[in-house]
Amino acid sequence: MRIAVTIFLTDETITPTRLARELEDRGFAGLYLPEHTHIPVERTTPYPAGGDLPPEYGRTLDPFVALGQAAAVTERLGLGTGITLVAQHDPIALAKQIATLDHLSGGRFTLGLGFGWNVEEAADHGVRWSARRELVRDRMALMRALWSEQPVAYTGEFGGVRASHAYPKPVQKPRGPVVGPRTLVGGAAGPKLFAHISEYADGWLPIGGRGLGEALPVLRTVWADAGRDPRALQIVPYAVHPSPGKLAHYADLGIEEVVVQLPPAGEAEVLKAVEAYERYLPGD
Repeated sequence: MRIAVTIFLTDETITPTRLARELEDRGFAGLYLPEHTHIPVERTTPYPAGGDLPPEYGRTLDPFVALGQAAAVTERLGLGTGITLVAQHDPIALAKQIATLDHLSGGRFTLGLGFGWNVEEAADHGVRWSARRELVRDRMALMRALWSEQPVAYTGEFGGVRASHAYPKPVQKPRGPVVGPRTLVGGAAGPKLFAHISEYADGWLPIGGRGLGEALPVLRTVWADAGRDPRALQIVPYAVHPSPGKLAHYADLGIEEVVVQLPPAGEAEVLKAVEAYERYLPGD
């Protein structure tokens, strides 16, 4: 089983370059970074995990800039977002960012995407909350048009793009309906989420990884009904606090990659946590 990590990198934590080098040298599979552009002070949206919102949410580094630094100092380490808030981006500019990072890293990028939870943050980006899922779906279709090998126009409910020359292209070739880098959708199990995954993604990025035994058969049915290859579905539990039993359970479910959570801390504390997680690496 491949072990990757996620962390809230901020202006107060270990740097992307220092962490990326350590992860690659120690044999970790990847580095996934979250995204929040800002956290409005006047916020009524509750923190999904309960309690007060941790301060690192308002200090998060831009994931694409940070991953670009990580890409420059590594050769094998996977690079991903967990998650990109697609609704909060201009899709033409985002398509260029993603394709550039994937190209410069030699195809190492995984686009973990989601729909968000912070109503006020999204509102400042002009997002109508009730329409955010369909907005993301529409923007993914627009980006697929730009990533296509031949110029393709796209007109959707929320925007469009003329048939265009748009290079570089993501390294990975189209597979089924999916065009672009490896694409995983984050979110809670349910029919809407599973429909999105089956339409335009390679798999699911379930936060915390709970309840997979019940959810996976449902997703696999939706996936198969959409005409997707059952062998191609990828499940990557995200922000996991690992234990031997938990990882054994994931392995029994056919899961091949897990993303474990690092603390949003300085170099010494983060590297101590990285060292503790080495026990879960393949062959250790």
